[in-house]
Order: sequence, then structure tokens, then C-alpha cells
Amino acid sequence: MSQAPPAGGTGAPAPPTSTPPADAVPAMTVAQATAVARRMWQEISKAVVAQNAVIEQVLTAFLAGGHVLLEGVPGLGKTLLVLALSRTFGGRFARIQFTPDLMPTDVTGHTVYDAASGEFRVRKGPAFANLLLADEINRAPAKTQAALLEVMQEQQISIEGYSFRLEPPFMTLATQNPIEHEGTYPLPEAQLDRFLFRVGIDYPAAEEEVELVKRVTAGRLGDKLDVAAVQQVATAPQVVAMQHLAAAVVVDDRIHDYAVRVVRATRTWQGLRVGVGPRGAIALVRAARARAVLAGRDYVIPDDVKQVAIPALVHRVIVAPELEIEGYRSWQVISEIVERTEAPR
Repeated sequence: MSQAPPAGGTGAPAPPTSTPPADAVPAMTVAQATAVARRMWQEISKAVVAQNAVIEQVLTAFLAGGHVLLEGVPGLGKTLLVLALSRTFGGRFARIQFTPDLMPTDVTGHTVYDAASGEFRVRKGPAFANLLLADEINRAPAKTQAALLEVMQEQQISIEGYSFRLEPPFMTLATQNPIEHEGTYPLPEAQLDRFLFRVGIDYPAAEEEVELVKRVTAGRLGDKLDVAAVQQVATAPQVVAMQHLAAAVVVDDRIHDYAVRVVRATRTWQGLRVGVGPRGAIALVRAARARAVLAGRDYVIPDDVKQVAIPALVHRVIVAPELEIEGYRSWQVISEIVERTEAPR
């Protein structure tokens, strides 16, 4: 096979990297990053009604450079949220509808033969984006789901032996319906562990739903997603700078110890069949740093860890059958563990 050419295709293979050159990332203070993040939050809220907690968690994961698994019944604004987020920083948005016949190359891309030149050229897939929405990810078989593993972990894509870097920032947001399991392929534990957060989207309150219906039906034809009101308030390099800033937030040794103690408690908790691995403690610290930036701080406090514990750990545990029969859910067990684990003062 001929080399993927730099001209006429989609670009020459480049060394895998997940960050731009140092001089391309603008300097930013915590106060500036917090202000930009809050403006992004406000803009997203123009399109997404009554989901402030969800917006906060998605922004936290975005600042932490992580990926999010969104769970909720259809019609709660999951796709709208991702599209609105991409508009706030002018990022490239791509959506993949996962189906049983979806192939891995439909996600990553493939090579095609150009008869005119007699060469193979690379056709990049939708995964080459800043925000990738994997809609109903559990409807595709494991082989296709696994196509996301490399791009989520390494932020690069391999096609026919060549590695292509993704332009940062990059984030995968996958959705799945938690109540409809017929014809689905549950995500394996290795894939679930790649998501920084698992975020549940619930029904809005009555007054919020009234406001939602009024806004969506006001002079609009059909049910097309409308994010026209969302304005760009940041750039991709600014977002990368915010992520670098979040990664540099000060974490006291006692906070590290606290995060590890919470995670280790899940491994011996009577109500859990499977506890959290070391990646869970890493996720706690990463997310807590990002939440500190959202709060305008350059240091982490124990409350940051508490606030991110449920979305960061809920998908990394398996509840014992006897507790499931009694109606306990993994988030309830995580909440109880956090409350009983002594926090540093």
C-alpha cells in the first residue's frame, strides 16, 4: 500500500501528540479562566434549560480534559448540550449515531484508492473533531465501541498503520438510554473506566418544564435543535490554556490521601461486589482541580472531592446483588462512603 499522501487527501501522518506547541497556548490566570468558564456556562444555559448541575459537571470534565458518559431517557437535551458547548469556543462538533451495523472505520476513518493518482488516500472519520458525540454508544457491538479506546486515551487515531494527532481540546461525550436494553451491547468495564464522569440527566421540575416547552415552541417549525442564541466566548487555545491551568492547581498531600481513602473504602465495602481501581483516585483529583478553577480557586479543598465523587466513581463500582434487590443504586453507596470517610480539616 502506498503512503497516505500529504496532498489531495486529508493531511500527512503526524507524530502523536495531544497538546499544541507551548507558544500557542496563551497565558491565563485562575481569575481569567474562571470568568471564561462561567461565560461558557451562561451561554450553554441559553439553549439548555433546567440542567445546571449537568452543565457544571460537563464543564468540570471538559476543564479536566476528561470524557463524559451521559445517561438519560430521550428528549432531555443531551445532544443540545454538546452542540451548545462546541459553539461557546468555536470547536468542531461531530455526531455519530451508533447502530448495530456501525463499523470501526465509520468512527475513525479509512483509506480509499484514488484511481486517478494510483495512490491510497486517507479519509478521516467523524472522530477528528473537538467534541465527539457518540449517540447511543451501547447500540454498537464491542468491536466498534473499542474503536474509541485509542482516541479517548491517547487523543490520536491510527489508520492503516499511521497515527494522526487530534487538535486539542478533544472530548468524547457518549450517551446511552438507561432503561432500554433490548438490542444493546453493554459497555465493558475497560471502556467505562475511560470516562472521567458518568452523568445522569433527570426530568426537569414542573416550572422548568413549562419554561422549556415555551422556549422550544415559540415561533419554531419542527424540532430542529436551536443553538442560535449561544455565542462564542472563548477560543480553542484558550480552552487548552484553561485545561493546563486546571492541571496545575495545588493539591495538598492530605487531599491526595483523602481521595485514595475514599477509593480504597469501595474495595472493602460490604455492599459492593467490585470496588474502584487506582484510576478512580486519579479521576477524583483531576476533577477536583477543575472544580476548583470553576470556583475561582488555585487550590483544592475537601469539598471539591466530595462534589465530584459520585460522577467520577459511580461507573467504576458494581453493587452487590443483595443490595440491588433492595433497590440500592451505586450512587447511593458512593454517597454513603464519602460521608463516612473522614475528610481532612
